[in-house]
Formats: sequence, C-alpha cells, structure tokens
Amino acid sequence: MAYPASTFTKLRVGLLVGAASVATLSPAAAQDLGGPADAPAIIVTGTRQLDRSAADTVAPVDVVSGSELQNQAPNDIGDAIRISVPSYNVSTQPISDAATLVRPANLRGLSPDNTLVLVNGKRMHRASVIAFLGGGISDGSQGPDISVIPSIAIKQLEVLRDGASSQYGSDAIAGVLNFILKDNADGIELTAKYGQTYKGDGENYLFGANVGLPLGDAGFLNLSAEYGESNATDRSVQRDDAAALIAAGNTAVANPAQIWGQPNVNDDFKFYANAGVDLTEDITLYAFGNYASRNVDGGFFFRNPTNRGGVYAGPMVDPVTGFASTAPNAVPSILVGDLSINTAGDCPAGIPLTQGGGLIPNPVVLAAVTANPNCFSFVELFPGGFTPRFGGDVEDYSIATGVRGKVLGAIDFDLSYRHGRNKADFMIRNTVNASLGPNTPTEFNPGGYSQTENVFNLNLGYEIPLGTGSVYVAAGGEYRDEEFTIYAGDLASFELGPLAQPTAAFPFGQGFSTSSNGFPGFATNSAGSSKEDNKAAYLDIEADLMEALTLQAAVRYEDTKSFGNTTTWKVGGLYKLSDALRVRSTYSTGFHVPTAGQANVINVTTQFSNGMLQDEGTFPLFSAPGLIAADYIAAPVASGGLGGTRPTLGPERADSFTAGVAGEMGRVTFTIDYFNIKLKDRISRSSAIDFPAALCYLANREGVANNCTSTFTPPTAQLLTQLANANVIDRADFTGFEDLTAFTFFNNDFDTRTQGVDFVLNSRFALVSGGTTRATLAINYTKTDVTNVGDTLNSTRVRQLEEGLPRWKGFLNLTHEQGRFRGLLRVNYFGKYFEAHLEDDTLPIFAKAKMTVDAEIGYEFIDNFELAVGAQNLFDTYPTLNPWRGIVGAQYGERSPFGFNGGSWYVRASAKF
Repeated sequence: MAYPASTFTKLRVGLLVGAASVATLSPAAAQDLGGPADAPAIIVTGTRQLDRSAADTVAPVDVVSGSELQNQAPNDIGDAIRISVPSYNVSTQPISDAATLVRPANLRGLSPDNTLVLVNGKRMHRASVIAFLGGGISDGSQGPDISVIPSIAIKQLEVLRDGASSQYGSDAIAGVLNFILKDNADGIELTAKYGQTYKGDGENYLFGANVGLPLGDAGFLNLSAEYGESNATDRSVQRDDAAALIAAGNTAVANPAQIWGQPNVNDDFKFYANAGVDLTEDITLYAFGNYASRNVDGGFFFRNPTNRGGVYAGPMVDPVTGFASTAPNAVPSILVGDLSINTAGDCPAGIPLTQGGGLIPNPVVLAAVTANPNCFSFVELFPGGFTPRFGGDVEDYSIATGVRGKVLGAIDFDLSYRHGRNKADFMIRNTVNASLGPNTPTEFNPGGYSQTENVFNLNLGYEIPLGTGSVYVAAGGEYRDEEFTIYAGDLASFELGPLAQPTAAFPFGQGFSTSSNGFPGFATNSAGSSKEDNKAAYLDIEADLMEALTLQAAVRYEDTKSFGNTTTWKVGGLYKLSDALRVRSTYSTGFHVPTAGQANVINVTTQFSNGMLQDEGTFPLFSAPGLIAADYIAAPVASGGLGGTRPTLGPERADSFTAGVAGEMGRVTFTIDYFNIKLKDRISRSSAIDFPAALCYLANREGVANNCTSTFTPPTAQLLTQLANANVIDRADFTGFEDLTAFTFFNNDFDTRTQGVDFVLNSRFALVSGGTTRATLAINYTKTDVTNVGDTLNSTRVRQLEEGLPRWKGFLNLTHEQGRFRGLLRVNYFGKYFEAHLEDDTLPIFAKAKMTVDAEIGYEFIDNFELAVGAQNLFDTYPTLNPWRGIVGAQYGERSPFGFNGGSWYVRASAKF
C-alpha cells in the first residue's frame, strides 16, 4: 500500500516532536537521580576473570544491550549493530552473487573474516558463502552469518575493539563480537512488528518470542524464536541501452529492465536455545544451539538482446543475407545457431541489426530463421532480452555443550564442544544455458556450498593472591576442524550443449555460451570437500598488582594442517590515575589463516567490465587452471608473461597497538581510544587477469597453433580445444570454464595500515517526575592505507580499500523513560566515501557525507503491554545520486553505509508476562 507524501510529512513531524519531547525533557536537579552514572557492565570478553567490568579492562569493550538491538527498525541484526557500533559497517547487496544471501560486514575497516564472532564466549562457525563480489574490502571473505541470531535472544553484545588472536585464535584482528544469550528461567516476551518504506515497497513483518523455563530447582531453559519476511525494494532508473531499445520499437523490453534494490527475504526463521543446570554447588552443565533458515531472491544484470556475448552477440554480417562478411557495409548481428550441428551453411551466421538505429533485427532474416527448424536464435524466446533472478536457501544450525565450574575448590575450568554447519543451495531462474538452444531450461539449480566446523575447548584458571592484589593465571587448549564442500549443480546448469560442442562442421563450436547464464552451475570437477584443522595452546595472565594497576599478558601457539604454525602474543596495562580517570594500552600480534573454502573454492561469476558483462572464474592456485595462472603471472614479459612474482597463499599477520583514556565526570562516562593495525600479506581474491591471454601464453610456450597475436586473442573455448587436442591440458579439468574472459585466485598480495580513534560518551540526566534519560555519543574515525601493492591488485581495489568506507561515522542517541512513555531519538552521521561503480574506478561515485535521524515512541497501555511507532531515516535521506546511473540503471551507489531505500516506518507491539 502506498501513502501520499503529506501523510508521511505529518508522520515525520509527529515522530520527531514526540520523540524529542519525550527524550529531552528539561533536566532537574542533580539530587533527583540519587547518584553517579549507571554501574559499568560486567563483561567476559577480552578477560578470563569472571568479575571484570567494562570500565576496568586493558582494552576497550563496548556493551550493547539486547533491548537496544531489539528496539530498532531493522529485522536483520547486522543492520541493528551498524547503527549501534560506529566502527561496524554492512551494506545492502543488490547484485552481489552469493554475498546477497550472506552479507559481508566490516569492523574497523577490515575484512569480515578479520573479526572473530563468539556466542556465549564460544567461536561461531563461518558461513558457507564466500563473498566474491565484496566491494573491494570484502572480496573473497568468508565470515560468520550473524543474521541467523534472533535479536530477541540476546542479553547483551560485547564488542572488544582490540586484536585478540593470542586469546582466541585466528581471525581476531579487528576485534571480537561476543553475543551473550538470555538466561532467565522464567517469563515470556512476545513481539510483533510491521513496516515498509515511505515509497510503499519493502514491506516487512516480524514475530518474535522469548520464553524462560526452570530446569528443576537449579537450572534454566531459555528459548527464542523469530519469523519474518522482507519484500524487495526498487530504486532503479531505466538503463540507457534498454531505453534505446524501447525507443527503437522493441516492445518486449521491461521497464525497468534491471532492478536495483534490496532482495526478497522469505520464510526467515531463527531459533536459539540456551540452557544450564547446576550439577553441584561448584559445577554447571550448559548447552546452547540454534537453527535458522531463509530464502533470498534478488536480481542480476540485464542481458541486452543485441549484444550479450554467447547468447545474442553475433558476427559482422551482410545486412541483407545475414551471412558472415568483412565488407565495409557489414553490420552487427544477433547470433544464429545451426541445430543440425554437423553441416555448416544451413543457417545465416546472424540476424542483421539494420533497423531502428541498428537495434532491431532485420525482419526478413528473422522470419527465415524462425521458419527454418534447423536454425535458432534467442530473440525467438526472449526478444526483449532477459534479467536473471538469483538467490537460494540458507540453512544454519549449531549445538554447543560443556561443563564448567571449580575443581579442588580453587581451579576454574570450562570444557566444551561446539558443532556448527551452514549450507547455501543456490537457485537461478529467468535465464538460459545458451549452448542448449531451444531445449534450454529457464530455471536451474547451480549447486551449493556448505561449511561444517567442530571446536573442542579446555580452559583452566587459578587466582593467586599477591599482597593487596592477585594474579589470575589461565591456560588451555583448542582443537578446531572445518570442512568446506561444493555441491554440483544439475546437469543443465553446467552442460556443454550441442551449440558449443566442437564438431567437424564447427571445430570450435558455434559461439554460444555454456552453463546457466549469470551464475554457472558447479560442474562435477568442481564438487567435493576440503578440510583444514587447527590445534592451539595458550597462556593468559592478568595481574591486579595494586588497586591502581592491572597488567595483562597472553601467548598462544597455533598449528594448522596446511599453513604451518605461528605464535602470537599480547601485553597490556591499565592504570588508575584516580578513581575517575584511567589510562590503558595494549600491543598484540595476530594472524588469520586462509579458510578451507578460500584455499579450494572453484567458482564462476558474472562481472561488468569495459561496458560489457564477462564471466570471471576463481580457481585454487594448485588446480590446473590455477597453475597456468601462476605460470603466466611469473613468466618474463619477453616470453609473453606478466613478469610478476609467483602468487602464494598463506596466513596474514598483524601488529596492533591501542592507547586510550577512560573516565567519569559526575554522571558522564567517556572513553577515547587510538588504534593502529598493521596487516601484512593480506588474504584476498586477486584482481581479474585475462584468461585467454594466459592460455595464449601456454599455447605459445608449448608450440601449439593458436592464432594469438598482439591484437587478437581467440575465444577461450577455441584455445581450450586446441590445447586439449595437443595433449597440453586435460579437458576435464576445465569443464564449465569455456566462456571465461578473466580469472582470479586467492593469494597474499598486499599490506595495509589501519588506524583511527573511537570516542564514546555516556551520560544520564535527571528529569522531572522521576524519569530517566540516557545519552550516548559515539564517534569513529578509521583510515586505511595500502602500504605495499603486489602484482595482482589493481588501482580500483587499492582505492576501494582506502576510501570505500566512510572515515567518519557516529551517532548521538537519546532515550527516555517517563512513566508509561518511552522515547528514542538518534542522529546518525556517515562521512564521505568513494565507490567504484561496477568495480571500475573510471566510473567514480564521490558520495557526500549524510545525516539520518531515527525516532521511536512507545507507550505502555496496560502493565507489560507496549505499542511503539517509529521511523528509520525519518527525513527520507538518500545517498548521493549515481552520475553513471544510465549505464545499468542504479540510481544510487550500492555501497551506501546507510542503504539506499530512503525512509521507512514501523509499528511494534510487545508484551511481557
């Protein structure tokens, strides 16, 4: 349902005035509050002690309450964290292949898999999805899927803003997110929410429930579930090429031909259980686990019916007959396939594009092709082109169990096991396998990925009294294994059909592409499982040497199956200058090991390059295509190579430094922390390299006839056929790669330095009639510099890494409770940033800084029943317009840190019993 603009004008003004009046009533005298600011929360992240407060940690830890994450507009917890933690960024993924299913997120400007995610202090398993299209910063990342966590299940989120590899292992370079689950043994909480954008699309709803149950007299079982759906949005304009087709008379072209917006998220179910029972006074048995599933459906790029390679684009032909021609009057054509396949000349080479400015096929030749059962062109099936729809089903589950407590009256212990699995089954529809001609399906199952992990942990701790202080010594070990699996797609999704197969009449096929167009299926040579394991031991010491001084030191040894071993360490200290002022600092080393998926994945995706769509493959370095790629990169320029360094894949290593001040001034608390993270040999997906050129290098080296010249490179399918016929390659190793124009691989190819400042201020004000107002001001500045550029990182990627996220981000949040009223008013700031439209820095979007406002008013009509109305982006702010929007129809850049949907409203009802 769409509403007139005047309705939303009134809504915006009403929300703003109401929220502001509730959230900013006049302060009363200080004595009305009866004391200083709220007591700091007790945290378990970044420390092994059980009673450490966030104010007394040697490294900064932010604590976000579960109610803050829940009382917001987004249904996805990642979006909620984005507006609660300034250094956390996640963007909408409108056309990003599998990244649309599991969106990559960034903490402190680093890759998603540089942040360790914990649940109840235990490592969360990774998602199965690898973000091949990650906007430069996230390219090739494989992080956890936190969207499977229902916000109603969270007691609090602890964000450790410090390197912690020596404490927790691989990945904890940017920091740690630790989701603490609710553990109440009684009570019921119910919530229901509905909302949509001001434009009337993006309708969404969410139902949630949390139930606490006793387990005997000494235990609890806490259950949480959410179910919801979010409809797609559309912020597109018509593409220039599609508009030209319509103007020329092609009435089959859709308007818009390609949709840019958030995808549909259907049947989004999330469940978490958390349980514990005291076996004795000193020993507790605990368990927690989850199950989640959802379906995601989004759009892809438009396939132009005049020039999409491998489907429509034909050779230069005679404008009257359609037969191939090199004459001066030759014109472009639409590709025609000869279904007889064994006799050439039955059909014209193409349907001439001679009418409507060369955009409409010659009707005489088109009619002749349609009438001839031996001839076929895809304008017969899709005269207006087509736009694939891509998505899939995501399923995620885990179970953790353990026992913790004290033994021998003084030794703390925690013995645990956690198993987790994430699986993505992909789907693509409204597309074709062009090589199958008229027999192609239009919907395919391209296969999928799964990620399975097992983690065993033993943690021990003992406190040693020392004068007026104490020393807490912790030690332990961990064993972790992971398995990444690729599932083959259905045969049609990767099949080399008759219109692409070499025959005597067509020795290099007929120019039609293989596989499901847009997202080729995983062939049988791509399917299989890859395993990796890690073994670790650590020692962690915290010493309260005196009331004013806390020191911390940790060391960890970790041994990996494929990438050797490493030792990381950390030292830190906190000194209380007074009861109200503390200084703190840490220095640590860290590391991140390639995942089994990054080391072994095989994938083909469609990218926009040089004004055209191209298929781009990703290979393991040890595979047959990967070895060719490595040889080509390392070969001297004189012999046809790139003259670079042979690529390798191994761990990335970090050096991190923090220094900060934390203090209190009456009812105001503040922290300001500087951080500096030097990351060496970063793991990432390389920039694209010309695949036919690499095959030409191989053909030249092996003396295979290939027709390669400095100005002409034969198509990939032709080169593969020639190399296979000469026994240089095994053709089976390249199934599904016949249409590739570029390739990438995972390697270590650049270094970065990321530094910045986090500032957080919290205050509590006295209000008339006993109300409570809290204010939070949080500001983050993050700057990344690429300090060493290797052979496979292009200028676009460098600029994306350095400027792809806002350097400045922050918010001012006011909440107020007054009797039965509750109000929220938040002002968000997002600094300027750069976006390479279509991953091309010659199409720059210089996005300006923007401010958005969120507001919510809640009223408790009867005891424990509340109705709230709110708005996200109250004043309907949009990111900077895309100056290149006519190319593919994207009205705004897709990397906006606050999305591109504009304003939205919602209503929420909640009850507690």
